[in-house]
Amino acid sequence: MSERIVSAITGPVTKWVVLGFWLVMLVLIGPLTGKLGDVESHDNSDWLPANAESTQAIDELAKVQDPDDLTTTIVYHREGGLTKSDYTAIVLQIPEIASLDGVTSQANPQSQQNGSRQARQPVMPAIAYPTGEKKGQKHGLVSADGEVATVSLVVNYADEDPTALLELRDDLVEMTKIDGVDVYIGGAGGSTADQMEAGAGIGGALLYAAAGVVVVILLITYRSPVLWFLPLVSVLVALVVSMGVVYLCAIYAGLTLNQMNRAILDVLVFGAGTDYALLLIARYREELGRHEDRHRAMAAALRGAAPAIIASAGTVTVGMLGLMVATMGSTASLGPVCAIGIVAGLVVMLTLLPALLVITGRWVFWPVKPAYGTSGEKTGGIWARLGDWIQKRPRAVWIGTAAVLLACCGGLSMLNITTLDSSETYTKDFPSLIGDRVLEEHDLGDPSNPIQVVSAPGTEKDVVEALTKAGYEGVTPVTDGTHEVALTAVPLATDPMSKASFDTVEDVRGVVHSVDGADALATGTAAIQLDMASATDRDTKVVMPLVLGLVLIILMILLRSILSPLLLMATVVLSFGAALGLSAIIFDAMGFAGQGREFPLFVFVFLVALGIDYNIFLMHRVREEAIAGEASEHGDTRRASLVALSATGGVITSAGIVLAATFAVLTTLPHVSFIEIGLTIALGVLLDTLVVRSILVTAINLDLGDVIWWPSRLARGRTKIRSPHPAVVRRPMARPHHQLDHQLRQPRNPGQY
Repeated sequence: MSERIVSAITGPVTKWVVLGFWLVMLVLIGPLTGKLGDVESHDNSDWLPANAESTQAIDELAKVQDPDDLTTTIVYHREGGLTKSDYTAIVLQIPEIASLDGVTSQANPQSQQNGSRQARQPVMPAIAYPTGEKKGQKHGLVSADGEVATVSLVVNYADEDPTALLELRDDLVEMTKIDGVDVYIGGAGGSTADQMEAGAGIGGALLYAAAGVVVVILLITYRSPVLWFLPLVSVLVALVVSMGVVYLCAIYAGLTLNQMNRAILDVLVFGAGTDYALLLIARYREELGRHEDRHRAMAAALRGAAPAIIASAGTVTVGMLGLMVATMGSTASLGPVCAIGIVAGLVVMLTLLPALLVITGRWVFWPVKPAYGTSGEKTGGIWARLGDWIQKRPRAVWIGTAAVLLACCGGLSMLNITTLDSSETYTKDFPSLIGDRVLEEHDLGDPSNPIQVVSAPGTEKDVVEALTKAGYEGVTPVTDGTHEVALTAVPLATDPMSKASFDTVEDVRGVVHSVDGADALATGTAAIQLDMASATDRDTKVVMPLVLGLVLIILMILLRSILSPLLLMATVVLSFGAALGLSAIIFDAMGFAGQGREFPLFVFVFLVALGIDYNIFLMHRVREEAIAGEASEHGDTRRASLVALSATGGVITSAGIVLAATFAVLTTLPHVSFIEIGLTIALGVLLDTLVVRSILVTAINLDLGDVIWWPSRLARGRTKIRSPHPAVVRRPMARPHHQLDHQLRQPRNPGQY
């Protein structure tokens, strides 16, 4: 950071200006955070690629059907069979159901001319039921065994608060009660309401859990009843700012948001922001022992810690933005959402937090306040002993560590990357899931989830004939040949997110594509899920190598080397494979059916971008130590690696534990995908922090020595390299590192990490 910026942040007067600036930002942006839920999308079709068949079909379908319509199915079930009084009660409920706000009819297709629509009228849903026939005969919307009946209605809350759908579900549950009959609200409306309920914890419980985890770790780290409050306040400010910016981008820049993106934003800002705070405060504590004036101490801390923090945040941001090339909207939007969170955390931690620390003074470290004239450095101890152990046989250590990580990769054979069906998506049974299961068990398809075939005007009969010849029963033309497009419904008896439904969609598409002149396209819930799966598979193959390449280029620029970045990336990829392998074993033990298709891509991007963070922190310090050693004609890369490990071990480990713990908070949500992604990233971060960075990378550095900097001048041995701060030079070391009883001193070089 430039001297002018450092002075503006830490000056006796300007520190209050910085505080005032962020207070104004909170007043301006704070109210926007409460509106973030309003711009969340709960419709999977919003994330489809523009060239997907479902997307094209939905565009055509909008000419005869409002895209905001949600067909909702009420499922009635009585063991042993529904009675006549049950049917009577159901029929009597229909007028009351139809009168609810938001319940509408589909726009009358026969009135659709040139894209115009007539006003909507309330619909009275219909039900077909037995009237004395033999039990077991199948009657339309009643199962063959007479145990299940369904009522379908269409709801539309496009102009309402999203929570209105939850209120409708609760109203339906209340008014459809019948003694002895189990009632479930399913279909698109019911599943969307349950999805909103499952994600309700993202805005509240998830934040409280993340904050609680951060507070506990900060208390353990600092052993101060006061200091933890400042980084926590700063993280909350960063979160508010990032949420406000995301909301503005959603309104004015078309950025879309879903529950997954919102949850990851929360934990990412908490985790990364706290990491930056830990690194800055650790350096500030050191400088307080060297400077009597706390303003000067903070200035020195910023000059020392900011370059590595900025480099780390820049690497993560670029890695996240690599997601924007994805064709899936949910994946592409995650990139800018996370980038906004990282940048907000970086700016707040390098401005607001320093101002707060300088304003409060040394007492905030109570009961162990760093006194002037002492060193706040934390060297020696377990990390120096670990370095001594590694340097005895570095090659054996890194080969053995790599072998253990490779063995962990063996669990990759247990991964099952698939599209989780409805029953496998959540860890609890929501009403819509139970309703779907009841329909499937009684061989009664959900009328709200047919395959919808959109074709050229007047081709309904041709499409129906082709599908009937192919063996499909119950195919129904929805339009009558007088409209802009033709619409045909194909009943679907299986879970729309299952492989069986995917196979049906592909078969239906093959049939209707062969109808001459129809230009037919198939959509519907199952078709949308199939197209999403195909797009996600494509994105995984494209985005992963792109992110890997971007991060590698940044590392080469930061470290001014080719070999070292290649080695670091290899260790991170190895850690990624080990984390996936171990997590696959854990998920199998937990009884999960598989991992969502987005799982490997999300985990890879976060582990590569975040995992490389700690290597940047370590290697930045190693490089600076090596440069300082060259400037004073003492020390080399091997010694610099030991110094860096000893000096940064504690703070980087604390940072890794914070980040892992915040991602682990995702496991408190009832989403299987959230649990799997959160747990795997947490496991991977711990591997990076405790094994890869501390043991594997250090052992490689000790084994290869100066050659790791190839082709830079540092790789040429005792080449004179001018220190960036020649006035401050390390004192010559009389003995090797392992003979110093861990009393190594860090260089008082403000330009170092």
